[in-house]
Amino acid sequence: MGIGSAGTILGVAELVSVPVGRSSAPLDAFGSAVVDNTPQGLREWVIGTFGTNDKLLLFAVMIAVAVGVAAAAGALERITRPLGSALFVLFGAAGVAAAVTRAHATWTSALPTVVGVGCGLVVLRILVRRVPGAQSGTDATAAGTGSATSGPSRRGFLGGLAAFGALALTTGAAGRLLAVRAADVSGNRAAVRLPVPAEPAPPVPAEVSVPGPVSFLTPNSGFYRIDTALTVPQVSTDDWTLRIHGLVDREITIGYADLAARRPIERVLTMTCVSNPVGGNLIGTARWLGYRVADLLAEAGVRPGADMVLSTSVDDFTAGTPLSALTDGRDAILAIGMNGEPLPIPHGFPARLIVPGLYGYLSATKWVTDLEVTRFDRARGYWARRGWAVSGPIKTEARIDTPKSGAALTPGPVAIAGIAWAQRRGVTAVEIQIDDGAWTPAQLSAEYSIDTWRQWVYRWDATPGKHTIRARATDGTGVVQTADVREPVPDGASGYPSISVRVG
Repeated sequence: MGIGSAGTILGVAELVSVPVGRSSAPLDAFGSAVVDNTPQGLREWVIGTFGTNDKLLLFAVMIAVAVGVAAAAGALERITRPLGSALFVLFGAAGVAAAVTRAHATWTSALPTVVGVGCGLVVLRILVRRVPGAQSGTDATAAGTGSATSGPSRRGFLGGLAAFGALALTTGAAGRLLAVRAADVSGNRAAVRLPVPAEPAPPVPAEVSVPGPVSFLTPNSGFYRIDTALTVPQVSTDDWTLRIHGLVDREITIGYADLAARRPIERVLTMTCVSNPVGGNLIGTARWLGYRVADLLAEAGVRPGADMVLSTSVDDFTAGTPLSALTDGRDAILAIGMNGEPLPIPHGFPARLIVPGLYGYLSATKWVTDLEVTRFDRARGYWARRGWAVSGPIKTEARIDTPKSGAALTPGPVAIAGIAWAQRRGVTAVEIQIDDGAWTPAQLSAEYSIDTWRQWVYRWDATPGKHTIRARATDGTGVVQTADVREPVPDGASGYPSISVRVG
């Protein structure tokens, strides 16, 4: 009963949100509010445990909570009307608040929730009247009519429940499908023809010839995605613009077509998420095509005193990047291509930032539409406002990819292999420790650049027993990866990656 009414609320709201905007649908609005206000410790636990499935988990939790609230509302309405209705109204008010406080929201953002709750209350009232044994007015038994012939029938109640359940499913599915189709820019992306780079990237080095390690280039389908967008923004090349303003001599706005007059470069770069735990997989290397951010800033003319660029996504996510990281000669680019094709939509189509050497929360804004040249004492990015460090150089790290922790191995030759990275410094050595023995050098693949990871392999003569294997890297400045164990907050995790295996 309550669940059927809640389903009607969500279904109708999904349908009404099509012309209003997908972010106004209750689940999307609530979910975005949860993402923005989740405590850091819980957020890091979720990402560390569920990785890129974090948003799927959030939707599942929201639906479970909605089912629980709906069941409670139905029970309350049957026992003491209108307590159930009041509970729906209360949660509807929270949904309205979540929708109207989103970026670019207007008063119309409240309509999906308001209309949905109104329809849900009507359905709830109808279903309560159809509950077998429910009566209005004088009790039928007292009137001598007998309960067997009075009040709504079980068949009528179940029929009404089925009808409204079908209505909820139909309106919800139709609303979500229409919203997705209305916003979808996959056809626009398919029509994009990437320009030929004026500076192609050199060929990648030979792979380490053992099974198990990741390939040097990460395929687009396997590249990690961590961002605050609950639903992937859809921006067409016709609608996209990039505004550069703030502490500049002249404000400029660039459209996608304007990029054709500029010289694109192609670079192979490794990106790392600050939430990556020691030994984690929130890291990837791709061939990026784009335009030097330094050239775009030079067109606007950066004024003295500026030390930060605040980049903004179409969904109002922000990142504060040190100005020096965009102008010191490193290959910081406004990327439009990834591994030979237009940016995938979940990875920022039509344009995003890539800045080597910094964790993504400070440098990798997807669906970027605005660059404000400013100062750190005047502005903060999304995560810096939530307690993360304003400076996020990537730490020297190694990872063991093979064998997997817990593996059962046979005595004899075993290849231990993985990757190591220290963007902007490069990796000069990787060492392996078996149990508490001496650190022994591993073999490194050829260095592609200081801005990419390096593969490594260590040939181990495995002896019977249970063993612990650790790895550590040394960067191009001579600094050895620290053994100090730290969580990702506030500036990235540290410690040695470690696995346990059994040989015998």
